Amino acid sequence: MNRAELERITLEFTKLFNDEDLNAVLSYFSEDAVYIEFNGIRHEGIAAIRVAFEPQFGGHFGKMTFYNEDLLIDSVTQKSLISWTLTLEEEKRQGAYRGLDILHFVGKKIVQKHTYCKAKVPLITKKAVMISNGTWP
Repeated sequence: MNRAELERITLEFTKLFNDEDLNAVLSYFSEDAVYIEFNGIRHEGIAAIRVAFEPQFGGHFGKMTFYNEDLLIDSVTQKSLISWTLTLEEEKRQGAYRGLDILHFVGKKIVQKHTYCKAKVPLITKKAVMISNGTWP
């Protein structure tokens, strides 16, 4: 794929997390894809990846919203890196942390998704109000 196509697919894929559409997210993975979580847990194959994502898409962490930051594309190696801030909101708590995904493609399918974040455990505190410019106090 060329740079523009890698960029388009990466942004579409990332948006589907905010749309809370697990089946659509999974459609971007190859059957034998590997997903490695920020804590090093490895999931091999689409069925295992589904199980790994079910709590997130089932609302176990509250409302999760990804805000994209940087996007780096390497069309030679067919990889993309997208950094983000993830907000988590529950009725009485909220929090946010920053991270990134490195996606490896073969054809138009993701064969590896590596997630990294800037937290051992995401910090969740008492719910606060987001400032009007979209940042946290």
